[in-house]
Amino acid sequence: MQALWSAGMVSLILGYVLSQFYRAFLAVLTPTLQTELGAGPADLALSSGLWYIAFAAMQIPVGWALDRFGPRETVSVLLAVGGAGGAAVFGLAQAPWHLHVAMALLGIGCAPVMMGSYFIFARTLPPASLSAAGGAVVGFGSLGNMLGAAPLVWVIDQISWRPTLACLAIVTLAVSTTIWVFVTNPPKLTGTQPKASLRGLLQIREWRLILPLLGVTYAASACIRGLWAGPYLAEVYGVSDYLIGWVTLGMGLAMVTANLSVGRIVRLLGSDKRVSLVNTVLLCCVLALLAIAPGASLTLSAVLLVMVCVSDSSYSLIMSHGRAFLPQHLVGRGITFMNMISIAGVGVMQFLSRPVYLSVSGNHPPAQAYGYIFLFFLIPLLIGLGFYIFSAEDRHG
Repeated sequence: MQALWSAGMVSLILGYVLSQFYRAFLAVLTPTLQTELGAGPADLALSSGLWYIAFAAMQIPVGWALDRFGPRETVSVLLAVGGAGGAAVFGLAQAPWHLHVAMALLGIGCAPVMMGSYFIFARTLPPASLSAAGGAVVGFGSLGNMLGAAPLVWVIDQISWRPTLACLAIVTLAVSTTIWVFVTNPPKLTGTQPKASLRGLLQIREWRLILPLLGVTYAASACIRGLWAGPYLAEVYGVSDYLIGWVTLGMGLAMVTANLSVGRIVRLLGSDKRVSLVNTVLLCCVLALLAIAPGASLTLSAVLLVMVCVSDSSYSLIMSHGRAFLPQHLVGRGITFMNMISIAGVGVMQFLSRPVYLSVSGNHPPAQAYGYIFLFFLIPLLIGLGFYIFSAEDRHG
């Protein structure tokens, strides 16, 4: 798709690579941070949750800024201040609460990156092309998940984790500069437009059956890939951070493959909704297997963890599905509101997973405790799926 290969869009994709990296890199740092800072799985669950809560809280102001200023200014400034600043704070951390501050800053910095791309697509492409374009951005951006796995372990082994974070702060600042230089804002709407408001968004009837699933569908892959996969493999199977890196690399590769394939699959099945349904049912089956047999074998668990991330394309599918019902004057606020629902769901699930883990880990062996964690992510998905089945279908065929 030609729209993806302008210098501005490439710079936004690089920003999204960083966004995916920063939401996932804690998994492979688990042993190191526990040893050096005393940050256990519960602390890291809080840190990761703060990333998502800060990210979600920024979506309403980001939507306003996209409509008011455009993606060039919104993305570059926040990524420079929050992204580069958060990486620097992380690299200087001396206690677990410093990680909390750093992850919140990183969430603020990453908040506008994907939405900058979606805003440009929504203003310049036909609605039927949004899932393919968005899926491609998410697919290429998901390389950040892969970089946050085995490659990150290798770099840390070479230069240690603090210098690695210092380098990441410099890289993040450089990417924000390229966004400022190369991104061109889409033309502003002409003529008299109705006033954009949150009330107008909430009056969109079709969203009522779409938003519940959007609020939980990304949580499973994001939380498990970004945090629980590492502790699960370490505590249940006693594997090293090196093997954790390779498993999470496979999960990242699954995300990339699924998102790059989504446009073709939508054309085959005829609508975003149909592909979303298939994805969600698959994810429910995988989580059910992990909940029933969390300690059956390392090989089976690794395969199932990778399959969790095959469903990652549901995010771009449901975003495209919801976008089909947005009038033009609500595009900026609308796509960021949907993103807020999705990311807030991740943050809430991340926060709630912490007390679940603390409760069950004291009374059950590790495998059974993590079985409850996988069940915790499964139940909301089944509820969201129950609503989504009855949503209006946007046909692309």
